[in-house]
Amino acid sequence: MTTPRLVATDLDGTLVRSDGSVSDYTREVLLELDRRDVPVVFVTGRPLRWAAEVFEHVGSHGLAIVSNGALVWDVARERVDLERPIEPALGIEVCRAIRAAVPGTSYAVEGLDGIGLEPGYLERFPMPEGSRRAPVEELLDRPALKLLARHEELDAEEFWDLAEVATEGRLVITWSSTTALLEISAPDVTKASTLSLLCERLGISADEVVAFGDMPNDLPMLTWAGTSYAMADAHRTVTEIADHVAPGHDEDGVARVLAGVFGL
Repeated sequence: MTTPRLVATDLDGTLVRSDGSVSDYTREVLLELDRRDVPVVFVTGRPLRWAAEVFEHVGSHGLAIVSNGALVWDVARERVDLERPIEPALGIEVCRAIRAAVPGTSYAVEGLDGIGLEPGYLERFPMPEGSRRAPVEELLDRPALKLLARHEELDAEEFWDLAEVATEGRLVITWSSTTALLEISAPDVTKASTLSLLCERLGISADEVVAFGDMPNDLPMLTWAGTSYAMADAHRTVTEIADHVAPGHDEDGVARVLAGVFGL
């Protein structure tokens, strides 16, 4: 294995422990890679407001890919580097198609300014104070970084399959939750496609990237990267396609692999 020039890692279930922390050991490994001028790019499904909780560990290169590739955020300058949103008309069209095929679907809309939720959308985590509540047609009054579709009766994979058929490839659908929560992105927007754009700008090829992940929304990135690791407790579809398996996220698996790869 050629020594990578860039590390791409998912956060939840991958780099971040179950209690939401980044261990001291992992922090030291990331700092050492930064000293060696090896960018560690966080590539997460988290919206900006949640990803910001771990931005202190991004390092001096200062870029993070959030919302499954919809946004590249310049951490150092606290501003948008690249935005790849869903256009409102297309978003509304697809939301209506999914709801017609799967009655009981409810939606939330993520944007740079926060999240809006339909009245029937049952959130699992505290939402920002003042978040809008309205039908999705009203929430989509501007381009959106990501749509969230939730169903309270189906399991995640069944919901995904039905929504994929209804969407007919017009938007990208994936999931990273243990509940029936789908994450919907603009056409061709995945963790992989945005990471590819970023690496092209940096003059880094896919073969020079090592990537880590644990859930189906990581599949495009792990397939694209020259070297890929599934976490020990990853979803079966991730373990099946990854080149290697890393120790679990509560065992600092990403950091331990990187320490070996870079001879730390």
